[in-house]
Amino acid sequence: MERYVDLHVHTYHSDGVHSPTEVVVMAAAKGLKAIAVADHDSVSGVDEALEAGRRLGIEVVPAVELSIGFRDFHDVHLLGYFIDHRDEDFKARLEEFRSARALRARAIVDRINERLKAARKETLSYYEICDGAKGAVSRLHIARVLVHRGLAKHVQDAFVRYLHPCDVPKRYFPMGEALAEIARLKGVSVLAHPQSITEERRILAALVRELREMGLDGVEVFNNLCFKDDMIFLECLCGELGLAMTGGSDFHGNEEDVEIGTGRGGLAVAYRLLDRLRELASERRGGGVPPCSREPTDIRG
Repeated sequence: MERYVDLHVHTYHSDGVHSPTEVVVMAAAKGLKAIAVADHDSVSGVDEALEAGRRLGIEVVPAVELSIGFRDFHDVHLLGYFIDHRDEDFKARLEEFRSARALRARAIVDRINERLKAARKETLSYYEICDGAKGAVSRLHIARVLVHRGLAKHVQDAFVRYLHPCDVPKRYFPMGEALAEIARLKGVSVLAHPQSITEERRILAALVRELREMGLDGVEVFNNLCFKDDMIFLECLCGELGLAMTGGSDFHGNEEDVEIGTGRGGLAVAYRLLDRLRELASERRGGGVPPCSREPTDIRG
């Protein structure tokens, strides 16, 4: 019987709603065999997820999603799987980004409050937003408070009305540094939801080829931004370039139409795709078993 995975899940250690334990419980309820906890620029929820995975028999892959700047493309997302998430240098680097993100969030709230004052509306409290965040503060946390206050109808409306007009530039990892860092951590690098970069396939194919030369290991072929023909295009591109294929829901917990394991109603990512990632991570460790909450005795599944 085919078993399924979700290799792109967020918790409240970045901009998700649920705790690491809760997302593992959800995965177990869905009958998933494995998940990857891949918070934005954070690995602080991985250990809790690993422990929950051991208790519930769910394989949890240590992961991270880095925000990347590359050429004229902004906010490219790069996933790192089977990383050494306890590496102190990496955690220190992420803490720098966490601090920069907090400063950015404060600046965005200040700009929003200027608009609210001009409209004679009650301003936001940054501390109220922090209380709801639990982890690093993101624009999504600000949007949720705007909705809760009745200043926006829903999260998307909050972005249109306030977050986009009041945005502050984000700090990004340079692509070359991010790829090198994931490799140093003995991990596997995967380009997340490529269609968020560009829907122009000629440009996207050229970009993926360039990233492959820089050390990219794989592409998130199966994702919520894909239609069937997009998946076929990305699958063919991976076959041509020898790249690993992955997939995931990009589950945060606040989306009405996105469920863990199935995305927007039909995403199904086969467990066998995880085998290739594990093989690559094992090669980087000289044949050693990469970290996860369950260590299979046979990497062929």
